[in-house]
Amino acid sequence: MAKQTIRDIDVAGKKVLMRVDFNVPMKDGVVTDDKRIRAALPSIQYVIERGGKLILMSHFGRPKGEAVDSLRMDPLAKHLANLLGQDVMKVDDCIGPEAEKAANSLKDGEVLLLENTRFHKEEEKNDPDFSQKLASLGDLYVNDAFGAAHRAHASTEGVTRYLPAVSGFLMEKELEFLGGAVENPKRPFVAILGGAKVKDKINVIETLLEKVNTLVIGGGMAYTFLKAKGYEVGNSLLDEERLDYCRDIMKRAEAEGIKLMLPEDIVAAKEFAADAENKLVDADKIPADWEGLDIGPKTIDTFKNAISDAATVIWNGPMGVFEFEAFAKGTNAIAEALAGSDAITIIGGGDSAAAVEQAGLADKMDHVSTGGGASLEFLEGKVLPGVAALKDK
Repeated sequence: MAKQTIRDIDVAGKKVLMRVDFNVPMKDGVVTDDKRIRAALPSIQYVIERGGKLILMSHFGRPKGEAVDSLRMDPLAKHLANLLGQDVMKVDDCIGPEAEKAANSLKDGEVLLLENTRFHKEEEKNDPDFSQKLASLGDLYVNDAFGAAHRAHASTEGVTRYLPAVSGFLMEKELEFLGGAVENPKRPFVAILGGAKVKDKINVIETLLEKVNTLVIGGGMAYTFLKAKGYEVGNSLLDEERLDYCRDIMKRAEAEGIKLMLPEDIVAAKEFAADAENKLVDADKIPADWEGLDIGPKTIDTFKNAISDAATVIWNGPMGVFEFEAFAKGTNAIAEALAGSDAITIIGGGDSAAAVEQAGLADKMDHVSTGGGASLEFLEGKVLPGVAALKDK
């Protein structure tokens, strides 16, 4: 069900309480990666340009319900002010007299950033009294924090009980791309899943198996599938308890005419280290005391062919230990193949998003999700509380 957006409401002269996701990497009080802040700019600028009084709230880090000085929002207010080219007011709490006074004194087009919502333990408990205090600051509520939409917290779900609630543009884009891929994909539809553990992706595999034409499995989770086929996987990552599950998935894929692709060759290493001795082996010939850390060139070619035939590709999880340069070739090759593809390309947050950023290819993708956990849960077909609470179109 499509959700109403800020286009569907009149923000002029109104106090617009907007949840953003400014939980960004920072070092020595300076933002080192502002991708999430920039992602919220279209919604922020829309409200400013239409004369709304903008009150922003976000969590930052894990202060566990205490005020922690190193997790204050001041550097974020400063960074946002530079991006916007205008002042951003900042208060030392997200509720209470100071926040109320600042919110009420806002003029049209001005911006206020509240203090870290997680300084209050009531935020994560979704406490109604705390939610009401947050809601009392605004006339309207906009959720543009997809990365936090899978949590039923006061600032993502609780406030919607007290204010008309709509989505921002980033939230809209996430729902359009991820929702479109799951509900009505252009075909052939290819899903590429990687990452470490099968158990983390079981629900995603389940959901996608009913939707895709081709399921490509790489990364650490591939070794459990290879072992389930009877291959020797040495010291590679293995989810012993999921071997039967992997056999079942392979059978189901075959029965339903879904192409399930696994690595054919592997870059195996003597140990888990950046400078480990390594060699290329066939997928069924990993030496007993070695471990697979990346996919090999034959596999890269096969996976690239699947991408070149696709109309929609969704990618979640790296193909190897891409943090180590020697074992990043597979992940980088997939990123490059997607960047050059005519398909609708959707990167499902987390490590895959980091990999395309690292390769400098993020702007070549149709959509890079800003929410790791949220995009996974969305692909699993779960209802995200922060989305469900918004007004339907």
